[in-house]
Amino acid sequence: MKVRLILHGKAARDPRVREAVGAVRADGHVVEVRVTWEAGDASRFAREAVAEARKGAIDCIVAGGGDGTVNEVFAASLAAEPPERCSFGILPLGTANDFARSTGIPVDDLTAALRLVTTTPARRIDVGSLNGRVFVNLVSGGFGSRVTVETDPELKSRLGGLAYVVTGVTRFRELSANSGRFRAEGFEWEGSFLALAIGNGRQAGGGIVLCPEARIDDGLLDLAILPELTGDARLEAFTQLWRQGAAAVENIQIRTRSAWIEYDSHEELHVNLDGEPVKTRHFRVECRPASLRVHLGSTPLDGTA
Repeated sequence: MKVRLILHGKAARDPRVREAVGAVRADGHVVEVRVTWEAGDASRFAREAVAEARKGAIDCIVAGGGDGTVNEVFAASLAAEPPERCSFGILPLGTANDFARSTGIPVDDLTAALRLVTTTPARRIDVGSLNGRVFVNLVSGGFGSRVTVETDPELKSRLGGLAYVVTGVTRFRELSANSGRFRAEGFEWEGSFLALAIGNGRQAGGGIVLCPEARIDDGLLDLAILPELTGDARLEAFTQLWRQGAAAVENIQIRTRSAWIEYDSHEELHVNLDGEPVKTRHFRVECRPASLRVHLGSTPLDGTA
């Protein structure tokens, strides 16, 4: 198998990466590595890899990094229109690795993670797009999205998902609701809300399950809205959401599933697409079914587990 690994520059010196590449090469496969240096490199390398895949020079493109790197490589590859035979893989090297964890990729064994692309068949997965921007895992919005973006990376590395709770609590006075109107298939809701999540995958923020019933192969996206609360209930709901996930606030959430979701507001909303921060007043999210062939582990996110 001919594999092209697009590796985030920060991980280039990780001895586990060298061990993984060496092991897969020893198995008889070709692994070529491209290391990012500056913004845009991952997208450029992905486009180049797709062009080579069309010539038969590459069988699989692997994103080596965190959720943001996975999103960038997959999005750029999809835009470049990969050939049918080209598949994709993930070498999880981020702090959270939410998509990799939720899809059964062994995040604590990089050799096993890389070997997945040579030992397991690729499965077709959906991707989402927000105003044309592709995401693989999940979109979050509102105060929770601001906390995700603004949480100190060093704090995340030390505390994991708890870092978001700490950041949220310390900025409780900034906890303000957004107002907007949502539309989807057979669904309409308008009002004030603290947070939203639109999931192709299920979790974000280092393992916090926000869309517990989402699937990556059903042609649908899951929408979860946390309505505005008053007084101490605000902080309590936010804290429980980031500690325990959607199950902690199930009784007050508003949820639906749809192939598309639209949002309109008179004020800016902080949105996070697989780690990429965006501000917007209007968006349309669409599911793009069966868009990429990806090598995954055993996962409840598709119909094979």
